[in-house]
Amino acid sequence: MELTFSGHPCYVYTGGKTPDPALPAVVFIHGAQQDHSCWGLQSRWFAHHGHAVLAPDLPGHGRSAGEALASVEAIADWIAALVAAAGFARATLVGHSMGSLVAIETAARHPERAAGIVLIGSSVPMPVSDALLGAARHDEPKAMGMINAWSHSQRGLMGGNTAPGMWMYGMNLRLMERQDPGTLHNDLAACHNYAHGEAAAAAVAAAGCPSLIVAGSRDLMTPARNTRALAEMLPHARIVHLPAAGHAMMAEQPDALLDALIGFIHA
Repeated sequence: MELTFSGHPCYVYTGGKTPDPALPAVVFIHGAQQDHSCWGLQSRWFAHHGHAVLAPDLPGHGRSAGEALASVEAIADWIAALVAAAGFARATLVGHSMGSLVAIETAARHPERAAGIVLIGSSVPMPVSDALLGAARHDEPKAMGMINAWSHSQRGLMGGNTAPGMWMYGMNLRLMERQDPGTLHNDLAACHNYAHGEAAAAAVAAAGCPSLIVAGSRDLMTPARNTRALAEMLPHARIVHLPAAGHAMMAEQPDALLDALIGFIHA
């Protein structure tokens, strides 16, 4: 589905179903240097089980036009506008990595749009190392290699995809390579510079917005200690740990992640 708002056309994957405003909506927000395709299983399941699904390519990513937005706050405003442009009053916001920051910021800035939030592979704040930021600016292939190595557990690097014939490491690399030059540094800088996370979490907690945190035990990008800090900011959040999962949980443990989403969103 294509929507035009904020001056540019935007591609939104809907899981194979036309979104029905009468159904509860779920918005899937991808991470840095990604697009809607990282949500294949999860988006399709909800679209075919009583939900309206919106899995957008953020501006400047995938098939969406415009420049990549330079801050988490700007992306949050864009997500709120997307929900309204698609004809929904509110939605459950499911975000991975950078997308998790967008989900929490959207819920804080636009509480009327958030029925709940799911934070996958999240950390507040989300600092990015100087080495990775420098590589993203000056040597994108090197930066992509670093992210791939840090995003997957040993199982992901050695194979073992639940879909026979699929190579997680190579698939993620090809996904990153098809984004426009400069997008990676833009996204990583947005994560690194996001300083409003604790205040946003406090606002979400005060509003009683239902929250789920999903963490991988082998996640090197947003490790367990960061998850513990986030859980303290959202004391009423439900927490699900995926054993042996790295940062790329949608690919490494798609069924376990889907089960966590079903248990939270249906509840």
